[in-house]
This record gives sequence, C-alpha cells and structure tokens, in this order.
Amino acid sequence: MLRMRSALTALSLSVLVVAGGALGSASASADPVVAGPVDFPSTTQMVTVSVAKRSDTTGTLTAYDKVDGVWRPVIGPVKAFVGSMGIGVPKDDVPRTPEGTFAFDQAFGRQANPGTKMPYFQADTQDWWDEFPSSPTYNTHVRQVASPGGDSENLYTSGPVYDYAVNIAHNPQRRPGYASGIFLHVTDGNPTQGCVAIDRATMISVLKWLDPARDPVIDIGVVGAAQTA
Repeated sequence: MLRMRSALTALSLSVLVVAGGALGSASASADPVVAGPVDFPSTTQMVTVSVAKRSDTTGTLTAYDKVDGVWRPVIGPVKAFVGSMGIGVPKDDVPRTPEGTFAFDQAFGRQANPGTKMPYFQADTQDWWDEFPSSPTYNTHVRQVASPGGDSENLYTSGPVYDYAVNIAHNPQRRPGYASGIFLHVTDGNPTQGCVAIDRATMISVLKWLDPARDPVIDIGVVGAAQTA
C-alpha cells in the first residue's frame, strides 16, 4: 500500500504558525520546519500539497528547502487544484490525485525550458503521454505521430495547462490500472483529472527551483492525517 503522511502533517502545520499564525508568503526568514519524508532521506527539496479532507478539490502548495539540516519554506503557500474526486488511491479513469510522497523526474512544456535543471523537453504535436494500460510503454513519454491508444494525452494539443509541467512519478513500476500521466502543471482554474495544478508564475518558479541533484519530491495528503504503511 501507499505510505501516507510521511512529512506533510508537520510541514503544513508549521506553515500555519508562520507570521504569527496567519498563512502568508514563505521566505528564508520564516520559521523552519523540522520533519522530512522518511521514504526519501536524501532529498533536500520538497513540495507539499495539503488538503483539509480527501474529498476536497483545492488545497495549498508550498515548496521547502533543506538547509543545514532544517526545512524552510521558499515558495508559496499558493492555491493548488487537485482531482475532481479529491485525493487518495489512484486508479485509471478516476479523477483522483494520488496520496503519498513521490519523486519528480521528467519536466516538459509547450514552451521553451524556463531555466529548470530537471530533464526537460519542449513538446510538439508528436509528444504523447501513453495512458493505454495494455501498451508496453504505458505511463511513459513517447514520440510518434498517432496516439498510443486509450486515453493517451497529446502534450501539445492539450493546451496551455501543459505550457510548463513536471511528472509526478507515482507509478514508476507502470502497473496498469494504477493511473498514469500525473503531473504538476499550470492550472486552468478548475479541478483536474488527477494532476496537481497551480498558477503559471508559481509553476515557472517551481521549475526554476527544482534540481535533480537534490532528489526533489512532492508530498500530497490531508493535514493532520495519521501515517499508515
């Protein structure tokens, strides 16, 4: 099963006490947070997405740096949209955002690289994310003229939401049925099909900040939820 709540509770609650108890913009001078993801001990970059309850379609995104052993907020908090069925166990054809802690790996966008250190490709009409469960390349980026089948997404014709994006590696084993094509991307102002979406300016800031050498992760969950193995 997914490991739930490795870091989010401590991180999100610490945001609540920044600036005397009110949510505000993160800064290097903000109160530090003191917990990190147990599944990714080498990471020094973490994005958290917190919702009040699993059925919520919006939450809060904050990015944290680990400096001298201490986690500090550096981007956000900002509004984040999640799946139209909230968060939880992911499943193909169910608009639910995966809950847990996952690595970031591949960044991409319809626009040129904004300055990220992550592996990045600029998408055109031949770039697809294979979301066909019976395909040998399920849950991977492929380049070809025609769709790989099923609900595969064209990363260019899907529109401005994919101007800038980064893959959330929630299913690296590519298990059919466990959902595919889960990204952090630009919002269109609506709940998603399972991705996490934020405003364009913050998305660019996150991409510029992400560094694969620092093993960046995203932690998605309910504030105050108990961790389960």
